[in-house]
Amino acid sequence: MSHSMTGYGQSARQFGGYVIQFEMKSVNHRYAEIVLRLPREWTRYEDGLRRLVQRHIKRGRIDIYISKERDNDSSLPFVLNHSIVRSYLQAAEELSRDYGISANLSATDILTLPDVFTAPEPSLDGLDSEHHGWEAVLHEGLEEALSGLLEMREQEGFHLVRDLESRLYKLDEIHAELVGLAPEVVSDYRTRLQGRLSELFEGTLDEQRFAMEVALFADRSNIDEELIRLKSHFEQCRGLLHTREPIGRKLDFLIQEMNRETNTIGSKANDLALVNRVLTMKAELEKIREQAANME
Repeated sequence: MSHSMTGYGQSARQFGGYVIQFEMKSVNHRYAEIVLRLPREWTRYEDGLRRLVQRHIKRGRIDIYISKERDNDSSLPFVLNHSIVRSYLQAAEELSRDYGISANLSATDILTLPDVFTAPEPSLDGLDSEHHGWEAVLHEGLEEALSGLLEMREQEGFHLVRDLESRLYKLDEIHAELVGLAPEVVSDYRTRLQGRLSELFEGTLDEQRFAMEVALFADRSNIDEELIRLKSHFEQCRGLLHTREPIGRKLDFLIQEMNRETNTIGSKANDLALVNRVLTMKAELEKIREQAANME
């Protein structure tokens, strides 16, 4: 079943004295665009995380947020970040020297400053590094969030497919009406033309000239080819809706072709009933286009 481009997923992991939160959301986009936001110290893992998402999503804008905060329940010991402490003390001395501000910092003052404590990454000695360490944790958390997002995209896709199928059924009904009306247009024209010419020439009618005029009208207003192509496009759309490959661009192309055939029928229509059906079909195609814009 085809997927929607709209979805959401989240997950969380505990590791290294931190709680890592993963959040993903995806919306419509012409191409695949991945926007990844994560702490600066994890930028080295960014390429691998992008590739993980790209293996599963081919179209849409995907926003990924990865954050971390200290785990208050963690038993992992925190240690002083001595380089940070020295930087704070040096800054205090510079403020005192340059601006005459008191530089008396107590231990309590220092301990409340950001990044004074750090939690060392757990040792990986004796463990399989493929399944442990920050990189593995990030991949596992992102995979779980991605799984939730993909499930929602599949559910949304199911509802979109059902809606599109119902609209294609309406197009089939309109198409059948056009097929039935098309021959009547020529027949009605023949009757009207015969009546007007009989009045104009007082009952005398050049049968050869009359037949030629009707034949020319029938040729100009013939919509058989357009109707055949429309039917083919309907069937191609139905086939696309039940593939697991991304279909958004193909569907967009088919909708453009259906609109083109419908416009051609409208330009050839010389009958109010035909024109009304064409307008209804165009309105339905616009609804299909709007829905198809959500398909991956």
